Amino acid sequence: MTTFTLPVIADLNDAALTARLQHVLDHKTKPLGSLGQLEALALRIGQVLGTEAPVLQQPQMLVCAGDHGLAAKGVSAFPSDVTWQMVENFLAGGAAVSVLARQHGLGLTVVDCGVTKDIAPRDSAPGQPRLLLRKVASGTQDASAGPAMTEAQCQQALANGAEVVRNLPGNALLLGEMGIGNTSVASLLLARLGGLPLAECVGAGTGLDAAGIERKRAVLQQALDVNAQATTPLAAVAALGGFEVATLTGAVLQAAAERRVIVVDGFITSAAVLVASRIAPAVLQRCVFAHRSGERGHTLMLEQMQAEPLLELGLRLGEGSGAALAWPLLQSACAVLREMASFESAGVDGQVK
Repeated sequence: MTTFTLPVIADLNDAALTARLQHVLDHKTKPLGSLGQLEALALRIGQVLGTEAPVLQQPQMLVCAGDHGLAAKGVSAFPSDVTWQMVENFLAGGAAVSVLARQHGLGLTVVDCGVTKDIAPRDSAPGQPRLLLRKVASGTQDASAGPAMTEAQCQQALANGAEVVRNLPGNALLLGEMGIGNTSVASLLLARLGGLPLAECVGAGTGLDAAGIERKRAVLQQALDVNAQATTPLAAVAALGGFEVATLTGAVLQAAAERRVIVVDGFITSAAVLVASRIAPAVLQRCVFAHRSGERGHTLMLEQMQAEPLLELGLRLGEGSGAALAWPLLQSACAVLREMASFESAGVDGQVK
């Protein structure tokens, strides 16, 4: 059994650095605070990277994929085969996240964390999507009948996520996922760790109608009841989660320890960050939340982490697509911090006192 060791995640509350960053932003050639949320983003990135002149290098999109025993209960509008088919689509360059990663120069790594079908290993050319095989098992068990995974399997998935990140270059990690049924997992984790009524956490996922949502809710209530003893973050992700969510949790914890900027996509990747942040709250200091998903529970998930998303586009695709779309905003925030003139350097009169 591979055991996950929680890395040291230091608190980034460096008051002196924050003051210097704020001074730099406040003295740019603009009215105070006039770049709005972009200024908060620049401040966050500067704090994570520990500098007043941050440069984002070799950004990595990490897409973790896995299947779920719950899917057999009809909690999704799509069959489980779509998981492995979409993994192939990612690798072939045809999925939304593939297109957006290519457009923005993001390294794309796809990890088979527990896809039911065995995906053939392959070599990838430089700059092309890359496949890593870190399969814990061929899908989780049905969480409505008992724990989705054993403690040993959860530890393995966490360790896999940390190991993958340790071997990725760069100082920014963008989170993505694929797994038919994984909005159910996110809903379960939100209800359990947030102490919220399940009905408020469950949405349409891949496109269920009203009757489908009711069916999904009944199955998920059964999963919560059967796994009522799983109340700690790690117990909850083992009992209710997916292999891709647990792998992403390990990846987030490792990225936080390495002071990488973590760009969070939608509902499912936010669930992994919620678990990670309940284990190590300082994780949230490293996170940029890309967007507010159209999935019902995501607003509640963001509130649990006091997160302000950058975009609101009604996205609910997943894959990391929202994180990729938000990426240029992070680049712009860094450029403003590094390159925009101050009133003094530009010889422009500042605000009248």
